[in-house]
Amino acid sequence: MSRPNPALLFGFLVAVIVILAGVTLAKGGFFIAKHEGDTLHLLQIVFRMASGEWPHLDFMTPIGWLAFAPIALFVNLGLGVGNAILMSQILVAFVLLPAVFWAGMSRFQGGVAYLFGLVVLVLALALVHGEAERSVSISMHYNRWAWAVSYVVIALAVLPPREFGNDRLDGIIVGVGMAVLALLKVTYFAAFAVPVTVALAMRGALGTLRIALLSGLGVAVAVTILAGAEFWAAYVGDLLTVFASDVRPQPGAGLRTIIGAPAYLGGSLVLLLAVILLRQADEPVLGLVLLLLAPGFLYVTYQNFGNDPQWLMLLAILLLVPTPRPELQNGVGWNMRGALRLAAVAAVAFAAPTFLNLAYSPFRHLGLTVADYQAMLVRTPQHRDLRLPVVRANQVNAAVALDGPGSGLEARAGPAERAEARTEFMGELLPDCELQLGLIAWFETIVADLEQAGLAGGRRVFAADLFSGHWLFGDLQRLQNGAPWYYGELAGFDSADFLLVPLCPTSQKVRKEILADVTARGAELTERRRTALYILYHISKG
Repeated sequence: MSRPNPALLFGFLVAVIVILAGVTLAKGGFFIAKHEGDTLHLLQIVFRMASGEWPHLDFMTPIGWLAFAPIALFVNLGLGVGNAILMSQILVAFVLLPAVFWAGMSRFQGGVAYLFGLVVLVLALALVHGEAERSVSISMHYNRWAWAVSYVVIALAVLPPREFGNDRLDGIIVGVGMAVLALLKVTYFAAFAVPVTVALAMRGALGTLRIALLSGLGVAVAVTILAGAEFWAAYVGDLLTVFASDVRPQPGAGLRTIIGAPAYLGGSLVLLLAVILLRQADEPVLGLVLLLLAPGFLYVTYQNFGNDPQWLMLLAILLLVPTPRPELQNGVGWNMRGALRLAAVAAVAFAAPTFLNLAYSPFRHLGLTVADYQAMLVRTPQHRDLRLPVVRANQVNAAVALDGPGSGLEARAGPAERAEARTEFMGELLPDCELQLGLIAWFETIVADLEQAGLAGGRRVFAADLFSGHWLFGDLQRLQNGAPWYYGELAGFDSADFLLVPLCPTSQKVRKEILADVTARGAELTERRRTALYILYHISKG
């Protein structure tokens, strides 16, 4: 295979962006179908940043600044948040374009360069986080962006230049890319920093490594100038808080499941087989680096909701690069060139459901029926371009325990471990109930009730639940130094005027933990309002 034609490759990459971006924007807004809670988490951070706040310094989050900065940029330019989200993805794709083009030209031959570029740009522009479930969602967009950056960084670090190279350019892209990963989601930086460094050292690209280190440090200096040196300490503090929290130790299946469960075992075996085949194909450096990458691949998959092995397409691409001698065979008589190609095909087969879901999600978004959707933030005209299904916005469902006193099922409550979630607060036992659907209606109704009762008016509310995003829905102020998602501390509680105790929270475990912390703190509380949905306590200031 010959190296790709530069004009054709660049034209192809631009065409992918233009087509996916055009299809995405043609809808006139962003129509999500699931993950309202994650979307509210995103909105809180974006609106805070658009107002000039910095993550970690002004509010708690383990996710990095760059995960939200592009969206906040477009909000500040006057776009509604729905279109701002879509435009941020297009911006990311165009920023990645030169690096993707360079990686394709310098590392790959023939159609592999086109496949590499297609996969990276699909990751940047998709409208779903992955898996095979078809509903559109912006949830965990930063995972896709981080994978897209990781593909480029790993390709440049692991693969030697083919017909031409540029150590300085490689180093700049690798160094800036690793810094971007640290500022997107530090999991990726931690997973790939060592393999990338070892790969560069093993193939003798020490000049590239030096420039990469300087480039990464340059990004760190720039952020320090913008945010101050305390930004990094605050970032580390947020990460340590989340790491120590037992609220959500991992967002999906356990690590053993990710490696050996039926849904993942095939991919794990292909990864192991690929390492063996590369060694047998006289590709010891690539084989060893892939072995070093394997724990990072699995760890990132474990840390990401949905547990999608997005590394499988990268594995397939890396396996298509080596060209062993046509006559080379291993000890059992397999032709090594053919064996590597078959392993790549297997990796693509395991990756296909997720990749195809990502690739055609913009087209699926275009085909949605507008009449079935309503604005998520009804009272904010500028941001009515973010929409969700009418039924999903208004249908409120909950999981309610039926084994309480008088049910005839009391004997079942013990084996069911009901006591672990049962919460007693201020001398009363709270209902055994968890909200399953209807978060938007829940927030809107509670905030409207607070306003009608004269308890809003710019006050701050701390909710004993995963979310304290009530300020998005009415005349309330956000918590100072709060958290858009509960991570195990009472972040923002000291600035709150009221403690809102939902009678049917999204997480009884979180409600119980928060109320235990409030009690331990000795906060002076006075009940101000009680409805069928919540109890509101005024927090006395010392």
